[in-house]
Amino acid sequence: MSETSLPGGRSYASGTYPVALLGDTIGENFDRTAARFGDREALVDVAAGRRWTYTELAADVDALARGLLGLGIGNGHRVGIWAPNCAEWTLTQYATAKIGAILVNINPAYGARELEYVLRQAGVRLLVAAPRHRSSNYAAMIDEVRPACPDLEQVILLGSAEWDEVAGAERGADPAALTAAGASLGTDDPINIQYTSGTTGFPKGATLSHHNILNNGFFVGELCRYTEADRICIPVPFYHCFGMVMGNLAATSHGAAMVIPAPAFDPAATLKAVADERCTSLYGVPTMFIAELALPSFGDYDLTSLRTGIMAGSPCPVEVMKQVVERMHMDEVSIAYGMTETSPVSTQTRVDDSIDRRVSTVGRVGPHLEVKIIDPETGLTMPYGQPGELCTRGYSVMLGYWEEPDKTAEAIDAARWMHTGDLAVMDAGGYVNITGRIKDMVIRGGENIYPREVEELLYTHPDVLDAQVIGVPDVKYGEELMVWVRMREGAAPLTAESVREFCSGQVARYKIPRYVHVVDEFPMTVTGKIRKVEMREKSIGILGLEDAARQQHA
Repeated sequence: MSETSLPGGRSYASGTYPVALLGDTIGENFDRTAARFGDREALVDVAAGRRWTYTELAADVDALARGLLGLGIGNGHRVGIWAPNCAEWTLTQYATAKIGAILVNINPAYGARELEYVLRQAGVRLLVAAPRHRSSNYAAMIDEVRPACPDLEQVILLGSAEWDEVAGAERGADPAALTAAGASLGTDDPINIQYTSGTTGFPKGATLSHHNILNNGFFVGELCRYTEADRICIPVPFYHCFGMVMGNLAATSHGAAMVIPAPAFDPAATLKAVADERCTSLYGVPTMFIAELALPSFGDYDLTSLRTGIMAGSPCPVEVMKQVVERMHMDEVSIAYGMTETSPVSTQTRVDDSIDRRVSTVGRVGPHLEVKIIDPETGLTMPYGQPGELCTRGYSVMLGYWEEPDKTAEAIDAARWMHTGDLAVMDAGGYVNITGRIKDMVIRGGENIYPREVEELLYTHPDVLDAQVIGVPDVKYGEELMVWVRMREGAAPLTAESVREFCSGQVARYKIPRYVHVVDEFPMTVTGKIRKVEMREKSIGILGLEDAARQQHA
């Protein structure tokens, strides 16, 4: 694997690779894998106690695809799926891909208002849903919003007689119709809509093609060195790219097994699945790995089968990464960076990278992709080592936001560069370090402060389990730094004075947090991303900064 950079030391890199891009649809690729590795295990749903070989999974996928065709669902129709991780989610993912129906992923954490928005905005014709999940009564919410969703013709609840009938295909289309449906599909056809969680307003539907997500899953798996012998534990949600692309598609494009440890993340269930199923790879966002490492029973699980995995989804603390390598036997663990709009991965660390590179960067540009760091104001590519906005171009960039051309144009420029909104630095070797979000950057008295830098320092404190730095309003400086911390069990809570003492001499004084707030948990999305906007809002009330928040600054 090699990358090339522009002359003159500009922060640009393109990824070459000895294997070409795949030209298949998802269905064609899946069928090819099933033909090669039919007797190998393909899917294990631990909670349900069910497992499939590739031959069995292919038969059930085809049965469901024929059942959907029998319901009148076909190329271009939107099929929503609203459920936690389960085998039926995976079956629906591949069955819709085989007939060209566009799968609309619906966040399991959504309430009725959000559900209604997605169903209406995407024009969902058929909704496949769990009856309930945790404390949410999905069936009742669907009944509540259905009158406001004129396109929604059918709802099928998992576990119902109707699901059994459709999935069994007794009344579905004949096999010839399924073959014809697959033959009519193009690789650039839209096949998936994923709603990104915006900080303001309603989310936008990133529209992804067969070519987008099949290739991204495949090359993520290539850099993890997956073969048919691998078994991937997937505790991250399927509704997000991390689960259905980096997990499922990486597996099926290599003949590896998908292992679902539980419907939703549970640290003990995850480690038990790894041990019992002898998983070779484990996925998670940093908060998941932190929870697993902190389990009092951590030492009871035999994790020696692990060799690799992926930590991604939010900035990966260096200290946590080191523990994952040392205590979880994940010597080849990879950090990946990306976003839903880029299918998702743009950069990834490699197995042969030095341990320092693998714990302190998000790696280099992925195969057949381009990345660059630009000045957000001028659009010019920055010199190596200078921070700017990270942009991505190539096969992975989404088709656009569903039926929102104006918002698409704001994100993807005329040259097809996707502007991520993330601040990053690239070194002369092409390695990228994410320093924060453009919107997360704190400006204190004219000084730019990147929360990630301060967080990494606090992670080295022996009593700190997790730390998140935000900016809060300040009358004098415009913004001040505040840190929310989770303490290790038995540790005394940090104070502003003890944080100041720890940081002094290690970073500039203006980077030392003025306020400290000790918590048990951070507010976060279902994918494990920290909701810093919500933290800032709560902090204003906690600190009594309402007057400062109302003050306007240029």
